[in-house]
Amino acid sequence: MRIAHANSDDKGWYAGPWNSDLAVAVGFANAGIDEPHVHSRITEIYLVARGTAEIRVEQQTLTLRPGDMLALEPGEAHTFLASSPDYFHFVIHTPVVPGEAARQEKQAVSRARLGLPPDMP
Repeated sequence: MRIAHANSDDKGWYAGPWNSDLAVAVGFANAGIDEPHVHSRITEIYLVARGTAEIRVEQQTLTLRPGDMLALEPGEAHTFLASSPDYFHFVIHTPVVPGEAARQEKQAVSRARLGLPPDMP
């Protein structure tokens, strides 16, 4: 058995083959993070449970609401732009990419690729 408890100090939890025997990677987050990136091998699936968020996928801004599901295919650049204080989503990665390879397949992309202005210092 494995249990992951949420606490107010963490963004969320994440479980997969790098830290357990799970055959699927699943996690949650209580905020959308503005970190433009793309996955080279995985499909990333967001299941929105509470609140709202704006996410940029390539050149399109989408609003996510409770009950929404967003599946991002490998190669689709994305980032969260904003999320409400009560926002909460589950995230699933498939196929599972074990260990260090999971971190390496997530690649940063420029804000320009998403049609966004550069970060201001």
